[in-house]
Amino acid sequence: MEAKAIKLLEFIKDNQKNQLVIPIYQRVYSWEKEQCKELWDDIIKVGGDDKMDGHFIGSILYVLDGITHSDNALLIIDGQQRLTTITLLLTALRDHWSDKRKEIENHYLINSDKDGDKKFRLILSDSDKDTLLYLIDKDKRKPSEPSLKIVENFKLFGEWISKNTDKLETIFKGLEKLMIVYIALKKGKDDPQLIFESMNSKGIELTQTDLIRNYIVMETEIEKQEGFYNKYWRAMEEKFKQNKKLFDRFVRHYLTIKTRKDPPNTNKVYAALKDYRQKEGIGIEDLLKDLQKYCGYFCQIVFKKEADKDLNKALGFLVDLEMDVIYPLLLELYSDYNDGVLSKADFIPIIALIESYICRRAVCGLGTNSLNKVFPSFTKHIQKDEYFKSLKAHFGSLTEKQRFPNNDEFKDCFITIDFCSFQKKEYFFERLENFDTKEPVNTKGLTNEHIMPQKLTEEWERDLGENFQEIHNKYLHTIGNLTLTGYNSTYSNRSFQEKRDMEKGFKDSPLRLNQGLRDLKFFGEEEIKKRANDLADLALKIWTYPNLDAETLEKYKPKKDKKEKEVYDLNSYKFGSHSRELFDILSKEIKALDERITENFNQDYISYKFSKNFVDIVVQTKDLKLYLNMKFNELQDEKNLARDMTNKGHLGNGDIEVKLETKENIPYCLGLIKQALEKQMGGRNRQ
Repeated sequence: MEAKAIKLLEFIKDNQKNQLVIPIYQRVYSWEKEQCKELWDDIIKVGGDDKMDGHFIGSILYVLDGITHSDNALLIIDGQQRLTTITLLLTALRDHWSDKRKEIENHYLINSDKDGDKKFRLILSDSDKDTLLYLIDKDKRKPSEPSLKIVENFKLFGEWISKNTDKLETIFKGLEKLMIVYIALKKGKDDPQLIFESMNSKGIELTQTDLIRNYIVMETEIEKQEGFYNKYWRAMEEKFKQNKKLFDRFVRHYLTIKTRKDPPNTNKVYAALKDYRQKEGIGIEDLLKDLQKYCGYFCQIVFKKEADKDLNKALGFLVDLEMDVIYPLLLELYSDYNDGVLSKADFIPIIALIESYICRRAVCGLGTNSLNKVFPSFTKHIQKDEYFKSLKAHFGSLTEKQRFPNNDEFKDCFITIDFCSFQKKEYFFERLENFDTKEPVNTKGLTNEHIMPQKLTEEWERDLGENFQEIHNKYLHTIGNLTLTGYNSTYSNRSFQEKRDMEKGFKDSPLRLNQGLRDLKFFGEEEIKKRANDLADLALKIWTYPNLDAETLEKYKPKKDKKEKEVYDLNSYKFGSHSRELFDILSKEIKALDERITENFNQDYISYKFSKNFVDIVVQTKDLKLYLNMKFNELQDEKNLARDMTNKGHLGNGDIEVKLETKENIPYCLGLIKQALEKQMGGRNRQ
């Protein structure tokens, strides 16, 4: 490996015989205006300061001998974004500075003694190549679909130069002072990918799939690189429509299926793929073929392109739920369906069951933390000769925080929760409206309507009766009082009779959700309760429970579940003398908040439950960690003791972490805990 500091323009000029080539597998040019402006400002600053000899802008990594695309070519492994941006600036400067036009063109843009594409100093990868060549040489044919970033940034530099025509010398001086370190690698002696991974270059951070793409192509024999890239990798990129985050997500799901392990961290997908390939000894083309197969399945699902209409509709409901954790299982099911192992007759009910599981848990306020382990584990319990029955039995066998809420729990929560602040409420209303009909109504653009309005008028108070305030507090945001409408502002807080009978009122509404309102004379507590009960009964039909007889459950029950459940008590935790004292005081205070609170000892934490866990305590030797089950932005915390742990690994059910270290802080922490309890009690029937 050879490394040397040099001025960038000298590097370009001195390599007159060596064309700089961006390999086909490199990502497209992607610098934004922000990066261009930062470079421009640096150039103006250093160009106007005679005391500054140079300005370092990063490194350029290239490979010599053995893996070049053509004779006398330097394959650029890192630094393409800077090289491309400087070339765009030089081209724009050439076009605005007639005195320097020939010098800039002959030294930095074109090799005049060569023909065709070989005469250009810099050749980009396929997506950007023709656009840059056209900007440098207008005799070239303009591409039918120009590279947007290349064109945008070229125009940007042209505009900045036009506004600074008195600083053309300054701009060029600044360019002359730009310094780089070039690193030249030799095939067989240096590992380009290893060095590429470790470099922290200035610019836009590489995605996991950027790293994977480079790794795969660098591991491919030279003569096969272009063919493999176009046949497999570029074909996958086109399926994802250049959505790199979605591509990253897909590879993560793919690895979960293949390794039978928990999904890798989002920033370690590349490392996990390398590890998987090396451990399994898989050839590059075999890996690409398998990735492409599952990529096809994934894109069919997420872009709702399944040819079978019934299956596409069922899968579409899952896609709309935006639950990433389901895809490892879904991809395996889809693969078996394509291979003829899973029938359509079983596949659609399985999809419906997955949808029910997710929706029931959401309504019942059960966290998503455990689902990363639940869905990948399903494949271990599927008996493919009895696909649906075995999967249904496994759903039914889940317990505690992984459980499938039964009809009673689901219906009770469905009726009483605050539906207005419920995530995905639009999805739930759409399903309630269009379930089991061949004439669906388009609910997009409709809004939630409080039948009993958020602000009561005297007329509403009179109709609701003497307990109007209690009724309003208890039922306002519950499902019984909510519907869909396109006339929310028109209805406002009018009386029920006006909302029902006015033009475009409930009587005229084509929505199923409003049909039950047409013949009601009044709308009070009993009507809200009946409507909520009716909608809950409909919800039970949409999101069904996997009912199975005891014999079937026992047949498919995992062996480990047949063991007697371990019992935990206070001796199960590693208290220190101080943390035990803190716990004894806090536990007594929590249980005194309401006689209905229950204390439960679990493997990893101690939980306190009203209708569900409102605080979990994780024991440590010196202190206690409290996890509150409410939204972080709803917590009043003047001392800023709380941390938002959403999407971060931790024990306990809540996503708010509070560390209790001293006895003096117990009253304050108890106040935070009371907020979580009151939030939960506010959505339940109080006794």
